[in-house]
Amino acid sequence: MLKTTIGKLRFMGYFEGISLLVLLFIAMPLKYWFNIPQAVSIVGAIHGALFITYCIVIAYVTIKTRWNLIWPLLSVAVAFIPFGNFILDKKLHKLEKTYG
Repeated sequence: MLKTTIGKLRFMGYFEGISLLVLLFIAMPLKYWFNIPQAVSIVGAIHGALFITYCIVIAYVTIKTRWNLIWPLLSVAVAFIPFGNFILDKKLHKLEKTYG
């Protein structure tokens, strides 16, 4: 997966998507149901760092593959939707064969 340009985006998308799910479905319930606000502080910081890295990788892939504007915008948009990166990954897998 890490051998191609789009493969690097797919790899980073997995981590960013997982961090969003951990934040929403583990850290947030710990904060509001069990009164452990540190969970959101820690996971939120990790998620923020991964999101910034994901955006940098999107910029790298866009420049390297000369994508039109729709793919980078779609890649950023799905980062805000739970399970969005995993849905986009299926489309990126097909593109990976085209662009490399």
